Amino acid sequence: MRLLLIGSMDGQIGAASQIAIKKGGSVSHAENIEQALELLRGGQSADLIMADVKLDIYSLVEKLDSERICVPVVACGIAEDARAAVKAIKAGAKEYIPLPPDAELIGAVLSAFSMQTTPVVYKDKSMERVLQLAKQIAPSTASVLITGESGTGKEVIAKYIHANSKRSSAPFVAVNCAAIPENLLESELFGYEKGAFTGAVARRIGKFEEADGGTLLLDEISEMDIRLQAKLLRVLQERQIDRIGGKKPINVDVRILATSNRNMQQEVLNKTFREDLFFRLNVVNIALPPLRQRKDDIIPLAEYFIKKYSEMNDIPVKPLSQKAVGMLQTYNWPGNVRELENTLHRAVLLSTGSEISDEAVMLMNTTQPTNDEPAGHSGESMVGRTVADVEKDLIISTLKHTLGNRTHAANILGISIRTLRNKLKQYMEEGTEVPAAPNDFG
Repeated sequence: MRLLLIGSMDGQIGAASQIAIKKGGSVSHAENIEQALELLRGGQSADLIMADVKLDIYSLVEKLDSERICVPVVACGIAEDARAAVKAIKAGAKEYIPLPPDAELIGAVLSAFSMQTTPVVYKDKSMERVLQLAKQIAPSTASVLITGESGTGKEVIAKYIHANSKRSSAPFVAVNCAAIPENLLESELFGYEKGAFTGAVARRIGKFEEADGGTLLLDEISEMDIRLQAKLLRVLQERQIDRIGGKKPINVDVRILATSNRNMQQEVLNKTFREDLFFRLNVVNIALPPLRQRKDDIIPLAEYFIKKYSEMNDIPVKPLSQKAVGMLQTYNWPGNVRELENTLHRAVLLSTGSEISDEAVMLMNTTQPTNDEPAGHSGESMVGRTVADVEKDLIISTLKHTLGNRTHAANILGISIRTLRNKLKQYMEEGTEVPAAPNDFG
């Protein structure tokens, strides 16, 4: 966990740093917001920012967003300053830590934001074989292509490979190729020099340089524009990148992991993915089975998510009822582990008895429509309706099912997050009410 502290924190910088280091974090410090931005633009990565509440938290969050620097912000201030805490949360801070710092609280916050809090939970033999292969190839420098349906846990496996590699102490940097607009992805990967284009107000280090010495995950690489694929191929061949507006190439030492939920060989045949790049990435292929083919994983994963979201919401951990267990085991899980996680998150919140009952486990094909929701999937209910109308109902229903989480909904629907956002924008312009997105998801 790489921690960036900003400001003086009422003289508690040293104490906060020592606690974070004892909890396994590495700590750097910036005097003010601009200095912190310079560090981040210059390639000094951070997994979490702890900022003095006296700083302009809103400005910090806004600048991070505008420069697409995805680092969560936690505000810190004296315990009695409740107004400042509320103001910081409203400004975009994820948490508020009172000062003087408490070791247990800082440890809990670091754990909550650490990538290591996503363990590989499994019991099924098919996943055991996947992990054996992942661990076997982890120490090598080979590129790895991780394939599987949306929501199967491809990024979890990528982190597992990095954690078991010789680069485990170096950065693990992930880029979602589907979530970043095509015209921005190149600058996100390779960085740019000041003045390279309108809006380039300062030099920005790209993800390749940020991951130097470590691992770069190119998530959903099949969504990458074919013109950018040619530049990526050159990087893999030459081990050099060119910043946009730069005058000389820069050497990088990065191990590439890539994921896709598509049939990559078919993408090559369709000429939407370069064959030479496919061969470069596919030195080792790890194919993740869908959840419906690893039934023995369902209950262990469900129990893990119940514990996770019960603790997160300060709710007593409850066991699943036998009927709920049966529902989980017989459901087809089109959204895979992501859908299971979302289902159990909701069940934890809705459960009222001493067990998590079948009524709290609301599955898409077992939930009865209410007066304000579209009717289910019966053919009779769709007769006489347009395809666009049925599609809208399906998208809105799925979004309600995922509690507004755009990423989870796109995975269940089998469409890209970009397509979903475009659809939702269209629906809102037409006057349709769209479920709001949670603060911490997209």
